[in-house]
Amino acid sequence: VTVPLSLKEVGGYIEKQVAYLSGGRGEDSSVIITLPECSAFSDIPEEALAKVFTYLTLIPQPGVKFIIILDRRLDTWASIKTALARIAASFPGNLHLVLVLRPTSFFHRTVTDIGFRFSQDDFMLKMPVVMLSSVTDLLRYIDENQLTSEFGGTLDYCHSDWIVLRTAIESFAVTVKDIAQMLQGFGTELAEAELPDEGKAIEQLLETHTEKYKKLKDAIRSVSKEGRHLLSNLETTGKDDDSQWDVKLDWETVQLLAQLRDMESAFDGFFEKHHLKLHQYLQLLRYEQSFQEEVMSRAQIIILHGHQLSAGHHYAMGLIMQRCNELRHHCDTLSAALKSKHSFLMQTHQLLLCLGQQAQTWCDDGAYLLANQLVDKSQSKEGAQMSLREIEKFLEGAPSVLSSGHDILAIEYEAVITPQLQTQIGNMFEKHAAVQQMIQNRQASLRKLADRHVRPIQLVAPRPENQPRAKSPLFSPKHLKFTFDISLPGKKSSRKSPNPRKFQIEVIHDYQESRSCVSYSLDGDDSPDLLKHVMRELIETERIYVEELLSVLLQGYRAEMDNPALSGLLPPILRSKKDILFGNMPEIYNFHSVFLQDLEGCLEAPETVGACFLHLKESFQMYEMYCQNKPRSEALWRQFSDCAFFQECQKKLEHKLGLDSYLLKPVQRLTKYQLLLKELLKYSPDCEGTSELQGALTAMLDLLKSVNDSMHQIAITGYEPQGEICELGRVLMQGSFSVWISHKRGPTRMKELARFKPMQRHFFLYERALLLCKRREDHGDGSDKTPSYSFKHCLKMTAVGITENVKGDVKKFEIWYSGREEVYVVQAPTVEVKMAWLNELRRILTNQQKLLRKQQRASVSSEDTESGRSSPEPQSHSPKHQPNRRWPGAHHSVDICEGLEEWPGDPDAFLPSETEEKKMVKLTQGKYRAMADCPQNGPGSVIIKRGDVIHLQCEDNRGRLVKNLSRQQEGFIAAASLQLIIGSSSHERSPRLGLGNLKVRKLSSP
Repeated sequence: VTVPLSLKEVGGYIEKQVAYLSGGRGEDSSVIITLPECSAFSDIPEEALAKVFTYLTLIPQPGVKFIIILDRRLDTWASIKTALARIAASFPGNLHLVLVLRPTSFFHRTVTDIGFRFSQDDFMLKMPVVMLSSVTDLLRYIDENQLTSEFGGTLDYCHSDWIVLRTAIESFAVTVKDIAQMLQGFGTELAEAELPDEGKAIEQLLETHTEKYKKLKDAIRSVSKEGRHLLSNLETTGKDDDSQWDVKLDWETVQLLAQLRDMESAFDGFFEKHHLKLHQYLQLLRYEQSFQEEVMSRAQIIILHGHQLSAGHHYAMGLIMQRCNELRHHCDTLSAALKSKHSFLMQTHQLLLCLGQQAQTWCDDGAYLLANQLVDKSQSKEGAQMSLREIEKFLEGAPSVLSSGHDILAIEYEAVITPQLQTQIGNMFEKHAAVQQMIQNRQASLRKLADRHVRPIQLVAPRPENQPRAKSPLFSPKHLKFTFDISLPGKKSSRKSPNPRKFQIEVIHDYQESRSCVSYSLDGDDSPDLLKHVMRELIETERIYVEELLSVLLQGYRAEMDNPALSGLLPPILRSKKDILFGNMPEIYNFHSVFLQDLEGCLEAPETVGACFLHLKESFQMYEMYCQNKPRSEALWRQFSDCAFFQECQKKLEHKLGLDSYLLKPVQRLTKYQLLLKELLKYSPDCEGTSELQGALTAMLDLLKSVNDSMHQIAITGYEPQGEICELGRVLMQGSFSVWISHKRGPTRMKELARFKPMQRHFFLYERALLLCKRREDHGDGSDKTPSYSFKHCLKMTAVGITENVKGDVKKFEIWYSGREEVYVVQAPTVEVKMAWLNELRRILTNQQKLLRKQQRASVSSEDTESGRSSPEPQSHSPKHQPNRRWPGAHHSVDICEGLEEWPGDPDAFLPSETEEKKMVKLTQGKYRAMADCPQNGPGSVIIKRGDVIHLQCEDNRGRLVKNLSRQQEGFIAAASLQLIIGSSSHERSPRLGLGNLKVRKLSSP
């Protein structure tokens, strides 16, 4: 229940006398709350009744006990029972006793006695209840001086007067709060005031401060007078009883007056100290001025005295004139030096004003002008032309100090330029060049839009006015069943659907934030300047992102949900679902507030930004939670998008886009980081910190993939075996494949249902299992069709094996389960997808085998350990008792599905030793035939297509030098990429399918 702050929030129910404070007290000074006969009591909502009780319990001093008098003399037992139940559920204070005046009619009194006898235990467990037959019984618990006339007492109480007094008290509290804010503001003004260097200015400052002080003192006296007048109105002639007086006095008023006195005392002390400081500063300034004037005037007097002596024909006239000339020379030298210093300081001051107030302000205004040009405004021809006119008008107001140029400015202020000023000038013109480049890029983009009359893709779609329930451009309208694909670099479609409509939704990486269209994409050679440009863009867009999270969401929409002034516009059901609508956005804001400070610390050292990302890599995982909550947020937004509350907030913030567009900001920001890290890598080759930058880029791409995979995971339905899906570990990969399944039935192997047409299955690879699901499209129209994944099979990784090549198709591989009891022939959409999955499967199986080997070495004796190195499997008397998971070894059984390529080998030696693994991973020089394409990493890099003959040469820190003999090209390729292209380079033709051993043939050795 929201705590009511004023009588206005509960005034309607208080005026109906649902409950009131009469001012009476019971035993132990318990405060009496009276609930008189009220026909509308049962119609009052639970939340409203709880607010009334909360408001009344906050009026007395904290810690007091309460007694409730429930008057139901004209009512029934059903009404009493309902009222007691509602009091027990809603009363927030320390309830000491409930006194119930039961019905007076014989029938209802009898029913009440019987009903209370059977229900007494239920009520007594929650609160002490006493059933009274008459007003006379009430006097046994409360003195008649503490009861109003309706209960036979002598206490004088007028409900309308009480409401007037409460309104006056709350108005007085608001006035005291305003006075406190005024005092705080004036104190801040005094503390931050700059002291001038002239006596007249100080005198004027003293007069201004004194005048403001007197006005504030008058306001404090007026408020204090109002408070004392309020206390005098609260006093009554029946003030003899102190306990009665405490309640009617209202302790809050006394506390407010005490606070006001404390504030006035502290304010007087602070102003006296500040006033004394100003007076002493004025005295010091006058003393220094008189000292300087005294020295110069005394020198003039001495010179005049010397001339008088010379005129009197003094015998030492020559010596006297010499001294006079020396003194005059010193005076002239001092005056000239003072004038020169004054001129120097004035010129320096003028230069600093030009740099700071004019140039700096112009550059900042330019950056914010570009940032504030909204994307949707520039989508039309008219919008683009208007944006161009805004930029041209801004350029016309460029200060002359920037148009004159760096060299002219240096010549003009050559006499006053110091190394420090020279650095400031250089930084200013560097910033000016960056802003100019930004403006030129923006003008070029806008001119293209204005000339071509083409509406570009709108990356942040506003909510159209004629479609109040428009779908979000990112998420499906379903709560949990939807498709979420973030397009990763180099990622191709994993499944070809016969339906031409594409239901997967991709987040475009090169988006522009609504307030940040700043672009530093400059052409040229690698240089620190370009690196700093990208770094500035990273920091500037991060700063704008943090400001949007704070002002638009946390202080705008989210905070306004708790604003009592807008409570009438907000549906009650939406108030309790704030965390669903905004997700963990407060947590994201707190993280990015710290992350922004770390990025700002990297501005002068961009090479450290990679380490900054890696240090906070784990914190970025919070975006996974935000994205998983996004479908629920979307559904809630569609339900209440027409709510007047959201429209009022949007109007206050002066936004053209609705809240749904801003809820996309975290998703868009997440996809932006990898682009900026790529730009930083582009302009920082062979620099310190490059490896950290590469690691940060990899981490961000992995995060995008992890978020993408997790969004598919939550659409899995029907998974129930072995507990929750989270027990399988983190989802590593997901994708769609064509699958043929065969089962072993006794000595023969049968294709499932003689199936020749493949099944379409969506795979989810976890650390502990592989899930096979069937992709289904939900019924709906248009964009309402969203995929879900029906669970079909769960393959535990401890019982999984793989065969990497299947005859007849390079895109096929085999997954077998429980010693080939079940065999899944899998066809990937491309060779690259196949290799990526095989690499991940190999990694998981290798880690399992290493763990098994460690466990076996720890469980056997030292002699058995030495002999057991050739096989990690437990020794047995018969090969048929050996474990069936045999990756990467081959299988001796002839029960191999038709079309598969057999891999002969010793089943007891299927696990290579550590030295064998290193030798198989080692790439040696020689000629190879590529079995996969190599993506081009940039201009000038070597191109390799499947089937090309390549020659591996020397290796250094840049990778392996590779010559493509088929295309006559040469370049460096990373070792990890070579593993994907050519597989293992072992000189032996290993019968086992080892780590990285793809279908590849080594042609020769050097």
